[in-house]
Amino acid sequence: MPKSTAIHPNSEQSPILPQIEKLLTEQTSVILQAVDEKLSAQNKRIEEGFAAQDKRMEERFIAQEIRILAAVDKRLAKTEERFAKGLDELTKTIDKFLKGLQTSRKNSPS
Repeated sequence: MPKSTAIHPNSEQSPILPQIEKLLTEQTSVILQAVDEKLSAQNKRIEEGFAAQDKRMEERFIAQEIRILAAVDKRLAKTEERFAKGLDELTKTIDKFLKGLQTSRKNSPS
């Protein structure tokens, strides 16, 4: 039976393996750092996009609130106008009633 040969010789047999491992470790570190930088930049862009979208939504909500408040203010003004008109008519009616009452007292035999 033939003797099997090792595909990867022991580090004792090849002094270059530790150097290769060191270079691979450095390369891996550089690659991971570059990936981290790319992901950080992408994360920053996403966060900026969310912030801009939040700002636009807030501006839309504010504009909608202004429209709603303007409509409520308009209705309130109409209600106040109707109330003032009704109060004025009621005051006139009471004045007429009181004048009529005073006239009837003056004209009635005592």
